[in-house]
Amino acid sequence: MTISATSEAVTIAPNSSFAGAIEADAVIIGAGPVGLFQVFELGLLEIKAHVIDSLPAVGGQCVELYPDKPIYDIPAVPVCTGQELTDNLLKQIEPFEPTFHLGQEVTTVQRREDQRFNVETSTGTQFITKTIFIAAGVGSFQARTIKVDGIEKFENSQLFYRVKDPSLFEGKNLVICGGGDSALDWALNFVGKAESVVLVHRREDFRAAPASVAKMKQLCDEYEMQLITGQVTGFDEKDGKLSEVKVTGADGVTRRVPLDMLMVFFGLSPKLGPIAEWGLDIERRQLKVMDTEKFETNVPGIFAVGDINTYPGKKKLILSGFHEAALAAFGAAPYIFPDKKIHMQYTTTSPKLHKILGVETPQFD
Repeated sequence: MTISATSEAVTIAPNSSFAGAIEADAVIIGAGPVGLFQVFELGLLEIKAHVIDSLPAVGGQCVELYPDKPIYDIPAVPVCTGQELTDNLLKQIEPFEPTFHLGQEVTTVQRREDQRFNVETSTGTQFITKTIFIAAGVGSFQARTIKVDGIEKFENSQLFYRVKDPSLFEGKNLVICGGGDSALDWALNFVGKAESVVLVHRREDFRAAPASVAKMKQLCDEYEMQLITGQVTGFDEKDGKLSEVKVTGADGVTRRVPLDMLMVFFGLSPKLGPIAEWGLDIERRQLKVMDTEKFETNVPGIFAVGDINTYPGKKKLILSGFHEAALAAFGAAPYIFPDKKIHMQYTTTSPKLHKILGVETPQFD
């Protein structure tokens, strides 16, 4: 079912199917920096949020793609890493006690008869919420898979795109594919813990941090691990288990590499996913907002902030997303507090906001 901007086209969800759902004032889709700051801006207005993200940890692409890379354009912060930015935002929103629902994707959004929304995730978690904030960056991130026919049947048993339990790989013969930070970091991590580590990368240049590349080459020189330049083009199995992969090099020679586990880190691919089915106006895989006063989509009560949205003059910057989150919070307040007049207050001087933040009101002479 989908929702549309006009009441005549709205699909009314059967309310009974969401009996026992979590009732919320606000659901934020996306736990990247903008989604986290949306928690803060809502919190200042005394609106508690639930945050949903398809990734297993908060931080969005900042943490998934460049946790250790420097960011230079956060106001008043000369430099910080993606992980440091995430950690500081988490500390900033602690007073508002958001509830995180990680490792799950929002699959269903339906308008209810009472004008709230039914929201359901891929794990079956259900919400009834007054407002929705889509802060999904460029969409949900999905691992880029290895393109070898038939190998997908070993996924989550011997083929892995993420590491949830590192102990699972200890004492095993590992083949790790990729040339970025994730591939290098895990290869270095498992040297001395795994029985063997073979790194496979399609070319001699790496995208990973130079220090990691230098360490990897040193370990190869010391015969602690092995590097093969080429691509996995096939595999063999024995007794229903993946037994070896075939790696074809630039020289055209195919080598057979025995293994217990295959780990693939080709990066993450952003996909709009189910968002495309929710009746929202979309332009070039981005959500159009009606104006830059509230950053509300064509569906009343659903807001879009950060890289997921588009409007004239849009700039894909974290600081722009922070600005959008502030205005979206004020735009959403009437849906949550229809009889309450919302006043603009400053965290510097407002005793009410100091109480909300759990800090003491400074005394000025």
